[in-house]
Amino acid sequence: MTSEQIIAQPFDFTEANLHTKQRGLWSQAFFRLAKNRLALIAGGLLLAILALSIVAEAVPAVRRYDYDETNYDAVDQDPGGAHFLGTDQLGRDMWSRILKGTLFSLKIGFGAEFVVVLLGITLGMVAALAGRFTDTIVVWVTDLAYAFPDLLMIILFRQVLFGRDLPIIGTDDPQIPGFPGPMLVMILAISFVSWVTVCRLVRGQMLSIKESDYVLAAKSLGANPWRLVRVHMLPNTLSAVIVAITFGIPQRIFAEAALGFIGLSLPAPFASLGTLVNDGYAKIYTNNLLVIWPCILIAMLMLCFTFLGDGLRDALDPRTRK
Repeated sequence: MTSEQIIAQPFDFTEANLHTKQRGLWSQAFFRLAKNRLALIAGGLLLAILALSIVAEAVPAVRRYDYDETNYDAVDQDPGGAHFLGTDQLGRDMWSRILKGTLFSLKIGFGAEFVVVLLGITLGMVAALAGRFTDTIVVWVTDLAYAFPDLLMIILFRQVLFGRDLPIIGTDDPQIPGFPGPMLVMILAISFVSWVTVCRLVRGQMLSIKESDYVLAAKSLGANPWRLVRVHMLPNTLSAVIVAITFGIPQRIFAEAALGFIGLSLPAPFASLGTLVNDGYAKIYTNNLLVIWPCILIAMLMLCFTFLGDGLRDALDPRTRK
């Protein structure tokens, strides 16, 4: 094909062609991620942990005991026999408590990150698109939020604004599926502090994309603001948001674990990984496995999310595309 024929050949700007190009970019990212063995192993291990905790909640034979079932004839047993991860100082089975604590911690991590992304994307879009005055207000609020330590602000939201319970939007029974009231308290307290990073990320991405050639061209062709955001701007920020989510979930889990260790997370009889560490710390010199088991799970979740996030960042980074 000659150069004149290439120039004369029209380019297909139809909606179907644009969506095909978009699918091609995501397909390339998927294949790049598939080549990252460490990210795949981390993702597979995360899925296995999540699946095991969910199955144990639904199938009693997997967890074998109720996580809050006490047996004073089996106090502080070593791993093996009927309790292959041992028991705690009240005779509760550690295997069932680890599974329940992992499920509660993952619920808080995913739930808090969902609210964080929702708030961050909304406020970031408003700051980037609503005008300079609104942008200045949002930037001031984010700068103010950055000025305070996250853990301190979470404690203030947790204790002062919400108190110990939130029964008006959730039950206090940990056996009921879903998000009980105390868990919603933790999710909201962590979310209202952690949205700032996603907001600034989305704002920066939107401000950059807003001045790009394809957005200006679509605007000159008469595209309305909602279509510009829905078709051109928001999809091109998703890669950065997805990477932020994979790094954000372990941060929410670790924040809850830190609060649980100092006794400000879920009240009894709830059992997150942080509260399990707090419960076992009193016996650390006589039965240190009570602390080691939940710490191993926390470390595994942190590492798996970190490796998966690194793999997604490399796969979605446009500078690595060839």
